[in-house]
Amino acid sequence: MSEIVIRVENLTKEYRLGTINHGTLYQDLQSWWARLRGKDDPNSIISGHSSPSVSQPDSNPHFLALNNVSFDVKQGEVIGIIGRNGAGKSTLLKILSKVTAPTSGTVKIKGRIASLLEVGTGFHPELTGRENIFLNGTILGMKRHEVQRKFDEIVAFAQIDQFIDTPVKRYSSGMHVRLAFAVAAHLEPEILIVDEVLAVGDAAFQKKCLGKMGDVGKEGRTVLFVSHNMGAVQNLCLSGIVLESGMIRFYGSQTEAVNYYLGAMSNNQSLKERKDRVGSGAVRVAQITFQNESGQELDTLMSGQEVNIQLHFMVKPGVSIKRAIASISFRTTTDIPVFLHHNRLTADDFGELPTEGIFCCRIKSLPLPSASYLLDFSIVEDGEFLDLVDAAAEINVVHGDFFGNGEIPPISHGVCLVNAEWSLL
Repeated sequence: MSEIVIRVENLTKEYRLGTINHGTLYQDLQSWWARLRGKDDPNSIISGHSSPSVSQPDSNPHFLALNNVSFDVKQGEVIGIIGRNGAGKSTLLKILSKVTAPTSGTVKIKGRIASLLEVGTGFHPELTGRENIFLNGTILGMKRHEVQRKFDEIVAFAQIDQFIDTPVKRYSSGMHVRLAFAVAAHLEPEILIVDEVLAVGDAAFQKKCLGKMGDVGKEGRTVLFVSHNMGAVQNLCLSGIVLESGMIRFYGSQTEAVNYYLGAMSNNQSLKERKDRVGSGAVRVAQITFQNESGQELDTLMSGQEVNIQLHFMVKPGVSIKRAIASISFRTTTDIPVFLHHNRLTADDFGELPTEGIFCCRIKSLPLPSASYLLDFSIVEDGEFLDLVDAAAEINVVHGDFFGNGEIPPISHGVCLVNAEWSLL
């Protein structure tokens, strides 16, 4: 059985909001002296001298970035840490990397850690790329000849050979990321920790990094990977942790973790109260839901996954509808049409509708890049609108492995993904 290399027990990180930083030393000293004596901050917008009839908020509220987090990581595990923005992912990695200290709880780590958390982390801006490589190796406890053995490989991977003797303060953000990842991955740490910072690099470099992290995992080293790219998490990781509001909501296989994350905090759109609908009212769509192939409800979709879009409807009493056409259309939040689909395109005849039921459109492989989209729908019979609502739902799509190689063009390259094949004739 593999030994445990990371043990996190009851980890909590609390931040005090409204920290001292007014832009001038004089005001900072004023605020510090007031706090030291338990007095009101004279530079705070919120003070105790307002009208007593107004309830004053805490001038120094606290925020729990992590709340009683516990888990173990075994040697050689490749774990994806996923969650929405503000869930506590980066805070957790900073504590594991000893960049910041926890408020309470313990972290026990066995082995050397290399971290890639932010652009430029671990680099001295005045030193050259060459000097920073050796500096990072020294921090990891490596001897100079060990770093020298890996030096050419690091430079080749980062593709910065002509700038290796230039101070890193002159590097672009992309060059920073390439060198930082090359150093972190090649200096043979027992544990590699990578945050979403890889998103700064271009698509080709991201793919290269994912391949390298896969190699690191196969070598028996431990990898903790934070990403919003669900395709990368599924391809690279064996296990997944879902964080929400600073707490672990799920810890299991990567597929189950991704499905949990996509279905978490489901907020199905109810349309009953919408007054901006068009149509005779013979049919009313009361709710829109999204499900994966297992029937799990989602509020976030993933590129390339199978999705069932369900329109829950009710027929007006005493009305018979026999030739209904149900239609959905996606558009971007900047109002660019993406695609339209309805049952007439597939020659699917519903027959006479029941008094209530569900129109279900199954998309075998969602052809959308990562972005937010608006969903419009309409129900029509013989050219007459029975129900129509624009922007009936807003849905977020995250990166998935649409092409089977981990690479997805950004929405700036086009609003639709297309399965095609190339050949040389």
